[in-house]
Amino acid sequence: MSTSPINEVKPDKSELIEVVDLYQKREKVYTRAFKGVYRNLRIIGGAFLFILYFGTVWIPWGDRQAILFDLPARQFHIFSVTFWPQDMILLSSLLIICAFGLFFITVLAGRIWCGYTCPQSVFTWVFMWAEKITEGDRNKRMKLDKAEMGISKFRRKFLKHTLWLMISLATGITFVGYFTPINTLVIDLVSGAANSWAYFWVGFFTLATYGNAGWLREQVCIYMCPYARFQSVMFDENTLIVSYDPNRGETRGPRKRDSDYKTKGLGDCIDCQMCVQVCPTGIDIRDGLQYECIGCAACIDACDNIMEKMNYPKGLIRYTTENSLAGKATKILRPSLLGYLSALLIISGFFSYTLLTRVPVTLEISRDRNTLYNETSRGTIENVYMLKIGNMDQHDHPFKVTVSGIPGIKLSEETKVIVPTGEVKMVPVRLELSPDKITSRNMTFSFKIVSQDSEHLAATQESRFIAPTDPVRLK
Repeated sequence: MSTSPINEVKPDKSELIEVVDLYQKREKVYTRAFKGVYRNLRIIGGAFLFILYFGTVWIPWGDRQAILFDLPARQFHIFSVTFWPQDMILLSSLLIICAFGLFFITVLAGRIWCGYTCPQSVFTWVFMWAEKITEGDRNKRMKLDKAEMGISKFRRKFLKHTLWLMISLATGITFVGYFTPINTLVIDLVSGAANSWAYFWVGFFTLATYGNAGWLREQVCIYMCPYARFQSVMFDENTLIVSYDPNRGETRGPRKRDSDYKTKGLGDCIDCQMCVQVCPTGIDIRDGLQYECIGCAACIDACDNIMEKMNYPKGLIRYTTENSLAGKATKILRPSLLGYLSALLIISGFFSYTLLTRVPVTLEISRDRNTLYNETSRGTIENVYMLKIGNMDQHDHPFKVTVSGIPGIKLSEETKVIVPTGEVKMVPVRLELSPDKITSRNMTFSFKIVSQDSEHLAATQESRFIAPTDPVRLK
């Protein structure tokens, strides 16, 4: 048996393919502190959201807190309004309104939601502030990270992480406090009396905040946030975006403050890199529109400060549109924007009307399944029902039950019932009808409940009265 020789084949060097690692190692972003108009707006907006988030859960409202999502009772309390499972359409409408509101603002003004109000951005800015007061500004932090671990470095790192964890813990407790009374939650957590789920969720949201805002930061926006991926499809040439003006800035280059740089062919950009150093996602806005840009305008503030120092006009980096940069007119009213606005107004109108006309009382009727009817000692025909009365109002109410729809039909006894706020009460009732009033074996009538202290709290529900099938007995 003969063996054939095996030749080793070596690829031609010209045919080698470059291998790109998809899992690129993160390069830490060291943001520089700065001042400016948009920074102040962001601080005001962030402070308002923080007060809203941490404050509303502590506001007392009657015998509970102002906002409480009581999942075991299936009730969502938002100030004076309580949403029950029957109100799922209202909650769904609210979510749809939020979605269309986000789409509308994105078409109009790009990603200002991300830069100013997104929780990830707000908490990241807060964590960056904690980092600055414990480790110093950009250069000091870079130097600190390169230094060997010592007492000074350990102390600064320890303080930073302690501050991060304190903010995260407060965030976690507050979030869980929206789903369980926060007064008792805090006491139980401190005393060790809270249940294991409370500890789990507080720990979960504490670590989630600590990890997202402290460690992941721009990684969440770039790789994890779905909105960053699909928001670009809503952009067009008339959408307001943070953009560098290359017609004015190029050719970029350093120069002396009072030099005649235009004679050298330079533009207004002095290539100071400040716009890059203040960017929380570490991009260079001068490279054009990028999906990593969250529209926070930090680069605008930094560039305006430099332009002011150089005695140049502000706005080299600014909020503008692609059409405006190209010298074309910006069209504000356009089909996509009007479409989102129309949907937003229609759904908001439906939500407002439904909420304003909503009667916080429910009435459900069920017949006695064991007996179709009874004959009483008085010779009348009797049907038995079970009324399920729900009081979704903020106060207890006494309700009176009445019936109508069949001549001569009446309750066996007057029925009044007090239903406490937020509760459902089962009320058995008996109806009587004289045989000479019966015209059919199956007659339709209505139950009605009316609050004795507030007449607008009323509900009506149809049901059926069953009579004997023997015509002789009906006479």
